[in-house]
Amino acid sequence: MSAFEKALHHSKKIGIDECEIVKVKKNITTVRITDSKIVEIKQNFGEDYGIRLIKDKKIASVHTTNKNDVERAIDSAVKIFTSLRSREFWRGLPYKAKNRKIEGTFDEKLERISGSKCADIAQNMINSSSNAKINSITGSLNIVSENFELENSNGLDFNDRSTYVSGIINAESEYGTIPVSGIGHASGRTLKKFSAEQIGLDAKKMCIESINPKKIDSGTYSVIFEPYSVGELLAFVVAANFSFKTFSEKKSCFSNRFEKQIAVKQFSLVDDPHVSDGIGTKTIDDEGTETTKQNLIENGIFKNTYSNLFDSYKEGKHSTGNAIRPGSPLGKSAEPIPIAAPHNLIVLSGEQSQEEMIKETKHGLLIGRLWYTYAVNPIRGDFSCTARSGIRIIENGEIKDSGRSVRIIHNLPVMLKKISGIGNNQRNVIQWASLPSITPSIKAEDISINSI
Repeated sequence: MSAFEKALHHSKKIGIDECEIVKVKKNITTVRITDSKIVEIKQNFGEDYGIRLIKDKKIASVHTTNKNDVERAIDSAVKIFTSLRSREFWRGLPYKAKNRKIEGTFDEKLERISGSKCADIAQNMINSSSNAKINSITGSLNIVSENFELENSNGLDFNDRSTYVSGIINAESEYGTIPVSGIGHASGRTLKKFSAEQIGLDAKKMCIESINPKKIDSGTYSVIFEPYSVGELLAFVVAANFSFKTFSEKKSCFSNRFEKQIAVKQFSLVDDPHVSDGIGTKTIDDEGTETTKQNLIENGIFKNTYSNLFDSYKEGKHSTGNAIRPGSPLGKSAEPIPIAAPHNLIVLSGEQSQEEMIKETKHGLLIGRLWYTYAVNPIRGDFSCTARSGIRIIENGEIKDSGRSVRIIHNLPVMLKKISGIGNNQRNVIQWASLPSITPSIKAEDISINSI
């Protein structure tokens, strides 16, 4: 009898109304780069089980790494039912789901990749970022293959094989007046679309172009955020405002703006779980609901939110299929209780090139990288972030110098209505332990800049 059969049979025998069991079998290869050298190649194999139990509309959960321990784990979870309160709004786990596959989410070459091949890819990242003006190169390469299985007592039986690859290089230089750095990053689901060389080239370019930065005076600027920095804003400032839970609790800065204009007309934000090669792409969410494309902002108008079963049921609504069990460094986990989050947060491409946006900028900054990004006052939409490297000073349509560190303290609703350009250079971005996004560069006006 399989672990799934044991869990479902045992839970029924002891009077559990609903049982859900998820299994994640994972193979992770990590290559670590320090001081311009590969210092570690590590492979981890794991198998985890998460179990959610519902009895009298009370919800309990348990996690185990031992398939032979499933029945005991269920018994231990049952003991806490007496201390739980009923969730009268709960309407049940999903039933059967269509098990279909999206192209570009599984690559046999990644699943079977050897440690030596991983080392070759990482070395290519190092080689392409090497330069006489660069003193140190650090970074990592993560390749993940996983088998995700989900079953419940309502007859849902889902199995999915996935692969992921992500690489990052941080190039550092002490060549000029102060130390500077540059970052290169790429991620995806297949080896064919992954360019190790481009990661290194991007890191080298940002680092070298940041040498001998000039002080930037405090004031307001036109700012062009490159894709990696836009991804940071999407993950840590924008996304939470479109959570149905946050929205319904009046904790979103757009809670009173549904079906109203919250951004310029040329700005559209989509959660698309079906895009090929997207880090979060899937046809079924992590609790068994079919996924659908959600237009969160359509031509500047707030159109939709995202949710899972629990948050939707609480307000008498239906799930949008946005339950996820995020895993580290990529992929899924066997967390017993999923959270609600976007799958692939996408800013739709514009028609301008980044070069055209620069030419149209009289007094501005080009920002390639953000750090320490967080919401200062989420309900108002105030946020703060720091740009430390990858800053270029733009004057009269030309890049004049690299810039020193600055802090940005601004407001999201204001910024969305001050967008003046959207690039055509859309790319996959994923911040460390955060949400995947696909975005081009974005230009916004009257951004408050504080010199550090």
